[in-house]
Amino acid sequence: MSGKGKTILFIAVFALFIAGSILAYNMLSVSTPLDAQSDTAQEITEPSATSENTQPSINTAEPEETSDKIKALDFTVTDIDGTEIKLSDLEGKPVVLNFWASWCSPCKIEMPEFDLVWQEMGDEVEFMMVDLVDGFQETVQTGSKYISDQGFSFPVYYDTLAEAAYAYGIRAIPTTVFIDRDGYALSAVQGTINEDVLRKNIDLIK
Repeated sequence: MSGKGKTILFIAVFALFIAGSILAYNMLSVSTPLDAQSDTAQEITEPSATSENTQPSINTAEPEETSDKIKALDFTVTDIDGTEIKLSDLEGKPVVLNFWASWCSPCKIEMPEFDLVWQEMGDEVEFMMVDLVDGFQETVQTGSKYISDQGFSFPVYYDTLAEAAYAYGIRAIPTTVFIDRDGYALSAVQGTINEDVLRKNIDLIK
């Protein structure tokens, strides 16, 4: 390949990277600014940042409707049996996309309420609870054991290749993205949310 061709290819790849980063940032800014929510989330690189005895504040931000429709970025994760599933496979139904890990205290606070709403609305709304597996802080085994021990029934998937985390620029968890039946992300919240906030955001995508 000529030097000119390589330069054009580099520019094209760089432009795609920037576009993806801007899209991920915009998605996570739809509901409320991320910096206003940071005290309710836990950095994914610091599993001990929030102790088990700490009670992070619950994010009660009201969802905000927006005229800017952002297509949700696709990714592939696996279930406990290793079967692959794409986010786009769920298009046709609203999706609650939640990023979590078993070491994350703020994640654990909101999960019982997510499970409660899932049991009630699972026929109307898909829940995609994505465990951020890095092989060190979190493994498929530790994540699945936590879910089993707690008796949660919502669908759990494992991001073993960090494809979902990279697609959405996830730096702190929990983060929840609300996607309508046509595959557009209408709101997102970083930090622990309660049942009321969960239901209000689901109302936006139904």
